[in-house]
Amino acid sequence: MNAEYFMTKYIRVAYYCNSFRYGGIERVFSSLISYLSKEKYFIFYLVTRTKVLKDEYAIPKKTKRISLYEKNLNLYEAIKHEKIDILIYNYEDKEIEKLNKLNKTKVIFYNHSSFLYWIYQKQLYNLKDTVYYRYRNCKYVISLIPLENDYLFKKWGIKSILMDNPTTFDYNSVIPSNLENNNIIMLGRGTDPVKRYNLPIEAMKYIIKEIPDCQMNIISKLNKKLQNIILRLKLENNIKFTGYLKKVETYLTNSSLHILSSLSESYPMALGEAKIFGIPSILCGLDYLTLSKGGTIIIYDDEPATIANEAIKILKDRDLRKKMGQEARESMKNKKNKLLAEKWRKLLLSIYKGDDKIYLELLNDKDKMTDNEANQILNNQLILLKKRRARFKNITLEKFIFYSLT
Repeated sequence: MNAEYFMTKYIRVAYYCNSFRYGGIERVFSSLISYLSKEKYFIFYLVTRTKVLKDEYAIPKKTKRISLYEKNLNLYEAIKHEKIDILIYNYEDKEIEKLNKLNKTKVIFYNHSSFLYWIYQKQLYNLKDTVYYRYRNCKYVISLIPLENDYLFKKWGIKSILMDNPTTFDYNSVIPSNLENNNIIMLGRGTDPVKRYNLPIEAMKYIIKEIPDCQMNIISKLNKKLQNIILRLKLENNIKFTGYLKKVETYLTNSSLHILSSLSESYPMALGEAKIFGIPSILCGLDYLTLSKGGTIIIYDDEPATIANEAIKILKDRDLRKKMGQEARESMKNKKNKLLAEKWRKLLLSIYKGDDKIYLELLNDKDKMTDNEANQILNNQLILLKKRRARFKNITLEKFIFYSLT
């Protein structure tokens, strides 16, 4: 597709989210806008429900910032007023049906979630109750999880394009951690129960028995529940909550282990950050993630003692730690924002021009997950689900795959 075609016709692309700070989707949009803004034929809009806030993620100055709250507009009024060509939308509500009926604006539905999130957090186990049922009628859906994109979505009648999230740091500019200390790092919102920071915190009572100088740095605000656990276990000298930080390089370059204890994730940027700094990671069952392989140990129970055992094994064995660190960093070598931005550019141009050939190429990208791989992961997740939620103890694999108890 010749870029000269667009030199006299700008493509108006809007990103829509609630606010623009303290969140994964906000970081994603910030990076994408920054990279794609280098293309002269795009005009980008950032539309939020809330007012413009302090300490928002950075976006290029030429981006048009619209607060629906401050302008006293709804999303549809803003779309019409600004003549938006393409809207990138990431919410999970019934507004999807209305957006699908827009005539002049094409909508990309960005699925910044996981079907397991709906099961664990929303306690829903029927496709009709979820966003995925509405996705079946959407032409442009973005998925972040190979298991969903390559396997589950096909069974549910959803067509989607697999994307990575941007990397926060440039691979060649990062000085990896030397992995010579006993520091553990965790990144993300400690107030979010999905993150389950209580598990690694409780694991520290076992870790410090073997490694007394071990320090856990949690890049998040502290809440009362977690503080009470720390006080009860007398871990005040070993665990530090840093509060919200925009720049985490200092902590990453001084860490030897990363722990990701979430119930569910889609494409956690924290894991990518740890890996690009060459830091080994422990994952609690998250074998379906794009970045789950390479420098990781995946455990399939939620016992703090199990987390502790693996942490001690890594921190006490310098050779193992170095080997895992190399594998972690090597796995990020081809995760370049330049390549991701090019994939997005192709998608946006194909949608704008109605070029289904390029769209279908992206839809049928190579290196698909095999059915055997998908079923193994689903079996693993089903076992975990039965351990974690008693109401699902009798569910079969078939019902699990088809997301229905009926």
